[in-house]
Amino acid sequence: MAREELTRLTGNGSGNCGKDDCPNVYRNAAGSFVVQGAVSHAFTTPDGEALVEIPEAILREAIRVLGW
Repeated sequence: MAREELTRLTGNGSGNCGKDDCPNVYRNAAGSFVVQGAVSHAFTTPDGEALVEIPEAILREAIRVLGW
């Protein structure tokens, strides 16, 4: 899936982050979420899965944008 196929719910590329390098939450056409963040090694995930860490403020922003 290309980034262009996702709706970015958080961040605008301002501040200390570049346009694409901050923790973010995206939504795909099927309504699922794609999360971008720092890799976490809290535990080993099954093949094909990964853990990422994102700040609470990013999740709050995504919820606000969605009107939840």
